[in-house]
Amino acid sequence: MIEVQNLSKRYGTTVAVDGLSFTIRPGQVTGFLGPNGAGKSTTMRMMLGLDRPTGGRVLIDGEPYRLLPEPLRRVGAMLEASAVHGGRSAYGHLLWLAQTNRIPRARVREVLAMVGLESVAGRRAGGFSLGMTQRLGIAGALLGDPPVLLFDEPVNGLDPEGVVWIRNLLKGLAAEGRVVFVSSHLMSETALTAEHLIVIGRGRLLADTTVRRFVEANSRSYVRVRTPDPERMRDALVRAGVRVERAADGSLEAYGTEAAELGELAAANGLTVHEVSAQRASLEEAFMELTGDTVEYQAGGGRR
Repeated sequence: MIEVQNLSKRYGTTVAVDGLSFTIRPGQVTGFLGPNGAGKSTTMRMMLGLDRPTGGRVLIDGEPYRLLPEPLRRVGAMLEASAVHGGRSAYGHLLWLAQTNRIPRARVREVLAMVGLESVAGRRAGGFSLGMTQRLGIAGALLGDPPVLLFDEPVNGLDPEGVVWIRNLLKGLAAEGRVVFVSSHLMSETALTAEHLIVIGRGRLLADTTVRRFVEANSRSYVRVRTPDPERMRDALVRAGVRVERAADGSLEAYGTEAAELGELAAANGLTVHEVSAQRASLEEAFMELTGDTVEYQAGGGRR
């Protein structure tokens, strides 16, 4: 478990992280979301002792990261996949990491096979593609078989097969009872991978909830109705206490009801319907709705 307790970080007069508190629990993938400049990378660096907090603290299973013996066995992290000596082979890079934490040499081959780099183990990392470098960074995070895993943008550079692979890997690691914390800008992928969300903006906590509840709380869900008699349908809905809006295409948008209830209402009033469908926002739409006022830079509008 990771406990973030009133965490803050200032750089001069700039507040990067402002009193963050949340808990990351095992057994689920937790997504970490926020606009550029929200403080996500700074927060993750403080989790790993790479930046010193101005205030507050982060505990990993009750201890600060800097006090963990053989930390690669407790916490695996990939914050910057390109942080590899280009002259070392993939095998040599992982072997060096393994030897610093008394991890058996055999584990190096195991993780290379897990990430699909076994056939290029002897090649210099400096010649790797972005996707291969990303896989090597993931291998380094898995090296100590740790119960806690942190990834910053793990999908970067991966092809479609690689995206599906990392999605299944993260969900599988969480299913084994590990803490899996993933920062990402890809909303569609986060929606498919994560069960829980931590969302921040301008260094402050905006949401700590499940993906489903986050979308429900930050979007307008409605039932779309297409009918040859929209005025009668609208009148029937209003009498039933349902708020209705007319869409540009002539369909009706009914709020505060379910598709099944609306279908029964139409039948009871002898109304013909051509479509009754629930319309739910995506995670991306809900995220934009919540964080719109916390975006530091906007295209065409300069800095906010």
